[in-house]
Amino acid sequence: MNLAVAQFQPKDGDKKYNLSVIKSLAKKAKSMGANVISFHEMCITAYTFTKDLNKEQIFNLAEEVPNGESTQALIEIAKEFDIPILAGLIEKEDNKIFNTYLCVTKQGVIAKYRKLHPFINKYMSYGNEYCVFDLFGWKCGILICYDNNVIENVRATSLMGAEIIFAPHVTGCTPSAMPLRGYVEDKYWKNRESDPVSLRLEFDGPKGRRWLMRWLPARAYDNGVYYAFTNPIGYDGEHLKNGNSMIIDPFGEVLSEIKSFEDEISISKLTKEKISLSGGWRYKKARRPDLYRDIIGANHDSKTIPIWMK
Repeated sequence: MNLAVAQFQPKDGDKKYNLSVIKSLAKKAKSMGANVISFHEMCITAYTFTKDLNKEQIFNLAEEVPNGESTQALIEIAKEFDIPILAGLIEKEDNKIFNTYLCVTKQGVIAKYRKLHPFINKYMSYGNEYCVFDLFGWKCGILICYDNNVIENVRATSLMGAEIIFAPHVTGCTPSAMPLRGYVEDKYWKNRESDPVSLRLEFDGPKGRRWLMRWLPARAYDNGVYYAFTNPIGYDGEHLKNGNSMIIDPFGEVLSEIKSFEDEISISKLTKEKISLSGGWRYKKARRPDLYRDIIGANHDSKTIPIWMK
């Protein structure tokens, strides 16, 4: 599979604009030989600004799936360029709303996943199931942003057969207990053309990429899967995001990564041979669940509150 990951700077609540960028990058990916393209979390609406929306405002942003306008627009783009598209939006169903990620083809929606650990807005409901689906003979899973930080979610998805995990994010460059984490100052973004090095140092340092590289390759390595990480570039709401959309192989190696500050894509060729040769694939075979079934499955008080939201 030739897999493309994308990054772009969304506009808050502007579905028409965001879908136009998705269309442009999907066209580019197809012209460069990609078989599928993946975009970031809630890319159709933008993400961070929704933390301040009241119930009426966020419900007005939400749409039904598959009959909503945005889902139908994605299907039309997939038809026009004959390329499956993975993208995120706010879904509504039975007076509930979800942070939802879709895979669409020219035939329609073939996969739908609801974020298990939503927190950006108090009116969002959480998803309650994992998602594994077939695409071009590959078993694919989806985990949205924070879902990937809970390692049990990744293990469960891989045990369900996932060979590729799509990991749409809006992350990086926010405060944390980890030393040197924090926001990136606006001056670096404003001067990105005249002083790109300073911005790249901020984005690739502990606030952004260096933090990602502490855990993201480990998810791929430990589970023997490919990882398709996507993330916006520039402003999402009032927060700068570092992009760095990348594809990681089952050995934990970065195959390709976007280093541009622009709306862009990156493409890598995935081969199944790497999966069965990887350490993670062997480690899953060596498991002894009888030792830890009751430990891992024990009830506990689950909380999802990132430090920057406190």
